[in-house]
Amino acid sequence: MTGLDFERPILELERKIEELKSITSDKEVIKRLEAELEKKKSEIYQSLSAWQRVKIGRHPQRPYTLDYIAMILTDFCELHGDRLFSDDKAIIAGLAKLDGQKIMIIGHQKGRDTKENLLRNFGCAHPEGYRKALRLMQLAQKFNLPVITLIDTPGAYPGIGAEERGQAQAIALNLREMVTIAVPIIVAVIGEGGSGGALGIGIGDRVSVMENAYYSVISPEGCAAILWKDASKADQAAEALKLTAQELLSLGIIDEIIPEPQGGAHRDPARAAKNLKSAIKKHLDELKQIPVDKLLSLRYQKFRKIGAFA
Repeated sequence: MTGLDFERPILELERKIEELKSITSDKEVIKRLEAELEKKKSEIYQSLSAWQRVKIGRHPQRPYTLDYIAMILTDFCELHGDRLFSDDKAIIAGLAKLDGQKIMIIGHQKGRDTKENLLRNFGCAHPEGYRKALRLMQLAQKFNLPVITLIDTPGAYPGIGAEERGQAQAIALNLREMVTIAVPIIVAVIGEGGSGGALGIGIGDRVSVMENAYYSVISPEGCAAILWKDASKADQAAEALKLTAQELLSLGIIDEIIPEPQGGAHRDPARAAKNLKSAIKKHLDELKQIPVDKLLSLRYQKFRKIGAFA
């Protein structure tokens, strides 16, 4: 397990316990160390800073969209292309079943190694990715299928080619059209929720964020570089941005925090997937009871209210 800097005391204790188990049968010593380990975990994970949560949300072993699809859905059939330019592999999309319920699933996909990250463009979508997503949302509407989107991106790809092909227009079009898609849309931020790249598939009736994920208008490093001309002040920027699930819920930006196993989703992917599935099913059951015209009205009002404070 790859550890983060603030997790070193935990990893050292875990190593000690494993070493002791291989050289001694003294259960009392091992029990004492295990109790100390649990205490240390509680101390660290119950007082995480915003920047530490960002690091957990970016953990390279954290489950990605395809991992969750494999764990919570069946009969997944990937669909490709925007019918205008090409297929963007930074966005995965297709038909699937959630406990027998047919759905459309759309999400950002990162890579595990250099080769896969280059293929997936580090989860940074191009305009054709957002156009593919919108095409398939409209297809879902045609066949009356709920849409589930999983957000995990540092942001939309800012390269020259993407700008030439209309990156801003593609995202803006998605924002406008997703408000009018006449089927339930459930959004979950599973890792990074960066800027317009996240929002491009983030308009929905229910928006949830996993406990250690973040959702922000800009990355902490980008914010620090603009405000202080120093990207190393990312920890200060993370606090100022109010980007954690807990802060977003208190501000009314999101509807729910999806709990994660202690230490992050990467420590127990199966349990994280179970929690995500439970949240999606709950919201789906609620939204299916709402008439379409009311659903669209509530969705519009939901986003109009954001940023309005008395």
